[in-house]
Amino acid sequence: MILIKLKKIWKFLSSMKFAILLLLLLAGACVVGSLIPQGKSLDWYRQNYAERTAALIYGTHFDDVFHCAWFLVLTTVLCGNLLLCNLLRLPQLLQRWRNAADPDRAVNRKPSVTVSGVSDPEELMRRLRMPKPSRTDTEAGVRLFAVKHRVGLWGAWVCHLGILLLIIGVVLGQRTKVEYTVYGVPGQTKPVGDTGYTLTIDEFEAEYTESGTPSQFTSRVTMRSPEGEARSAQAQVNGPGSLFGYKIFQNSTGTAAKLTVLFAGEPVQEEYLCPGDYLEIRDTPVAVLFDGYNEAGVFDDGSTHPVYDYALYDMSRDLLSADRYQLEGEAAVKTEAFELRFSDPQAYTLLQIKRDDWTWLVLAGGLITLLGLILAFYLQPRQLLAEREPEGGWTLRGWSRKGGALFAEQVKREAQSAE
Repeated sequence: MILIKLKKIWKFLSSMKFAILLLLLLAGACVVGSLIPQGKSLDWYRQNYAERTAALIYGTHFDDVFHCAWFLVLTTVLCGNLLLCNLLRLPQLLQRWRNAADPDRAVNRKPSVTVSGVSDPEELMRRLRMPKPSRTDTEAGVRLFAVKHRVGLWGAWVCHLGILLLIIGVVLGQRTKVEYTVYGVPGQTKPVGDTGYTLTIDEFEAEYTESGTPSQFTSRVTMRSPEGEARSAQAQVNGPGSLFGYKIFQNSTGTAAKLTVLFAGEPVQEEYLCPGDYLEIRDTPVAVLFDGYNEAGVFDDGSTHPVYDYALYDMSRDLLSADRYQLEGEAAVKTEAFELRFSDPQAYTLLQIKRDDWTWLVLAGGLITLLGLILAFYLQPRQLLAEREPEGGWTLRGWSRKGGALFAEQVKREAQSAE
C-alpha cells in the first residue's frame, strides 16, 4: 500500500500537471515582485503600507522576491520536475522515433486518410512533398512507405529542455550578477564599485525633439582595468556598450553644477556635484548637499530665475540650513568661515554597469525553446503507405497525429488532381 502511494507521489512530482502548478506559483511571485517595490527597508514599507501589510511583506520576503529562499526552492523544484519529465519520457520518445519509420507499425493504426485507385503513388508522394519512399516486397505484394518531419516528435522534449536551461540561467544570473551605478559629467573619472575598474566619462550628448521631449542620450566612456588597460565604448538608450565583460547601459540624465569653496577669497576646493551628492568642506565640520538646479525657480515676488537648491549639514548630518541660491544678484553663498560658489550647470549622465556571466545560458535556453516550438507546431510527422491492389492500382493510406484533417484534405485534393 505504501509502495503504491509512493509511486503515485513520484508520478505526480514528475508530471506536467505539477510543472504547470509550479509555473503558476512562480508567475504569481513574479507579479508580486513587480507590484511591490523591492529592496526597501521595513520603515519604508510601514510608511507606504498599513502596519500589518508591511509586516506581511517583510515576513514573507516579498520585499526581495527574486532572491529569497522560497523563490529559489520553487525554481529548483521546477527545474527538477522538468528534468524528470524529460528523462522519464526519453525512452518512450526514442521508441516512437524508431516506430515512425517502421511501416509495419503504421498499418496497425487507424489512418487519417485512405485513397484507393491511385495509379502512380510515387508521383503523388512527390506532389505532397514527401521524401522518396522505400520499396519492399511482402507476401501481400509491393509496398511503398515514406515518412516526413519525424524530427517533429522531439518538439515538446526540446521545448522542455530549453525552458529548463532558461530557468537555470536566470536563477544563476540573479544570484551571481553584479550591478553598479556610475554618474558624472564629461571629464570625470569614477570608480566602478569595488571592482578596481574606473570609468572616465569622455563625452555626453542629449538629443531632444522639437517639443522638448528627450529622443536619445549618448555617453562615450573609457574604462580602465586594475592593470592599466584602457578600452573605450559608446552607450545609448537601447544600445548598451560592452567593456571588459561588463555591459554599460545608458540610464538617464539631469543637471549637475560646479561647487567652488573659497577661504578668504581663495578657492580651496572645486568639484562637480550631481543631485544628491555632497561635499565635505575641508577643515570644517560642514558638508554641502546639492539638491539640484532649476532654470526657472519661482520666488516670493513672482519673478523667475535660475536657482541652485542646497543644504548645509554638520558632520553628524544635522540640518543647518536649506536655501536657494539665486544665480542673478548675489555672487556667492557666504558664511563666517567660507564662501560657496555654484556655477557651470551642465547635463550629467547616469550609467548602469552590469555583469551577468550566465547570459549565454539564458540565450541558449531561449533559442532551444524556440526551436522546440518550431518542431512541435510546424514540423508535424506524416506517414504515407501505398500498397498495390489486386486490380493493378494502389491504395494509399496516410497518418498524421496533429492536423490529420488538413493532411487528409491535402492528400485527397492531390489524388483527384493527379487523375
